[in-house]
Amino acid sequence: MYRIGIDVGGTNTDAVIMDGDAIVIGAKSPTTEDVMSGVVQSLEKVLGDTGIRKSEITAVMIGTTHFTNAVVERRNLTQTAAVRLCLPAAQCLPPMVDWPDDIREAVGGNYWMAKGGNEFDGRNISELDESELKDIARIIGKKGIDTIALCSVFSPVNDEMEKQAQSIMQSVLPEANFTLSSEIGRLGILERESAAIMNASLYQLSHHTVGAFAKALKSMDLTCPYYITQNDGTLMSAAFVQAYPVLTFASGPTNSMRGASFLTGEQDAIVVDVGGTSTDVGSLVKGFPRPASTAVDVGGVRTNFRMPDVFSIALGGGTIINTDNGITVGPQSVGYRLKEKAKVFGGDTLTSTDIAVGLGIADIGDAAGVKEIDMSVLNSIKSNIDEMIVNAVERMRVSAEKIPVLAVGGGSILIPDKVGDLPVIRPDHFDVANAVGAAIGQISGEVDRIFSLAEKSRDDALAEARKEATQKAIAAGANPDSIELLDQEDVPLAYLPGNATRIRLKVVGDLYG
Repeated sequence: MYRIGIDVGGTNTDAVIMDGDAIVIGAKSPTTEDVMSGVVQSLEKVLGDTGIRKSEITAVMIGTTHFTNAVVERRNLTQTAAVRLCLPAAQCLPPMVDWPDDIREAVGGNYWMAKGGNEFDGRNISELDESELKDIARIIGKKGIDTIALCSVFSPVNDEMEKQAQSIMQSVLPEANFTLSSEIGRLGILERESAAIMNASLYQLSHHTVGAFAKALKSMDLTCPYYITQNDGTLMSAAFVQAYPVLTFASGPTNSMRGASFLTGEQDAIVVDVGGTSTDVGSLVKGFPRPASTAVDVGGVRTNFRMPDVFSIALGGGTIINTDNGITVGPQSVGYRLKEKAKVFGGDTLTSTDIAVGLGIADIGDAAGVKEIDMSVLNSIKSNIDEMIVNAVERMRVSAEKIPVLAVGGGSILIPDKVGDLPVIRPDHFDVANAVGAAIGQISGEVDRIFSLAEKSRDDALAEARKEATQKAIAAGANPDSIELLDQEDVPLAYLPGNATRIRLKVVGDLYG
C-alpha cells in the first residue's frame, strides 16, 4: 500500500509516492494561483507515471502555505471578538495592543475584558461573572461577529475558566465558533492571546481550504484519508486543521527538514532548503526541527505557539540578479514564472538559475541564453550567492561541532560542496525533500505548563504531563500503541512560590491505521 506527500510552495507544487520507506516517484508542477490546480497536476503526474491504482493509496499528506500567506498579506481574515478573562488584573495592556494597525483592522480590533483568570498555581484571580459574559456575548452577536477567541490568565496551568466561559457564551451564541488560548499557545498572555485571535480569524479560511483539498482529491477519485502537515514536523487530521489552522505556520520549511533527515539518515545537521523564491535554513535535533526558544513574529504579530527555528533569506532559483550598478542578488524573484522569465527559457530576466546554467552547475533550458555573460561576472555573482549561504548557515550554528549541511530543494544546486568548514550532503530526491517530509509525517502531542510540586512529586508531574500530551496526540489521529516520548524538560521557577516547575514535553506516534 502507498501514501502520497504533497507540498505546495511559492514556485512549485511537489508530490511523491512512497511505499513504506521507499520513494517510488517524485514530480514537480508549477504552483497555480488557485493552488488546487497545481495539486491536481502533481497528482496526475505521479499517478500517471506509475500506474498505481488509486485504491492502493492509503493516505495523502499535504503541506500548505495558505494560512501563513493570509496573515502576511492581510486577506481572507474573519472579524473576530477577543475576550480576556482577567479582571481586576492584567488590564493595562489590552488585546492586540502590539499588533500592526492593518492586521488589527483586518480582524476588526474588537475586544472585551471580564472577571476571571488564575494565578500561576491554578488559584482563581476572581470568579467568572455569568451575567457579565452573557452581556458581552449579546454585544458580540449584535455586531454580527460569530468567531470568538477566549483567553484566561495562566490558562495553560488551569483551562477550566476558558471552558466555562465558552459554555456560558454559547448559551447566547449557539452558532459561534470559539478558540481557547490554552489549546494553542504557551505561557505568556499577550503572545498566547494573539495566537488564539489569529487562529480564530482563520476559521472560515480553514474550512474553505480543507474543503478545497477534499474536492481536489475527490476529482482524482482518491477516497483515502488526508492530513495537513503542521509546523513541528507532524500531521493533523482535516478536522483538526479546521480547528487549529495556525499550527500549519512554517510547515513548509519543517517538511523540508524532516525530508532531508529521512533521505540522508542524519539526525543532527543543518538543513539548507533552496526553493524557487527563498532559502530556509534550520537545525535538526534528533531528526526534528529545533524549536524557536523565543516569541515568533508572524506577519508583525508576536506569538508563542510551537514554531521551528528557521532563518530565511531571499535566495532561490528564481531570484533576480541585477548587474547594472555592481552585483545585486535579490530580493525580488520571478517565482512560479521562472520558465517564462529566465534567460535560459527565452525570457529577458537574469536569475540565479541562469547563473547555475552559465557555470555548468545545472543543465536545464538553453545555455545559449546566457552565453553573452562574461565568465568573470558569473563567478562574481556565484561568490555573492555562496557568501549569502555561508552567513545563513553560520547564523544557525550553536556550536563549533562540524555537523553536516543537508542541501535540499530544487535550487540547492546553488550550494557549494562545502559551506565554510562544514561538509555538504545532497541526497537522492533532494528536489522533492519537502514532499517526502510530508509523506513521513507522524502525529504529536505537546504540553507546556507550570506545575506546583508542593502537593505532588516531580515524577508525578512528569507522568501527568506525558498523559496529557499522549491524549492530545491520540485526539489528533495517532496510534496509541506507537506513541513515544520525543523531548522533555522541566525547569524550576525559583521566582515563584509553591515549588513551581515549568514542564515542556512532547510525544510522537505513527499515523493510526
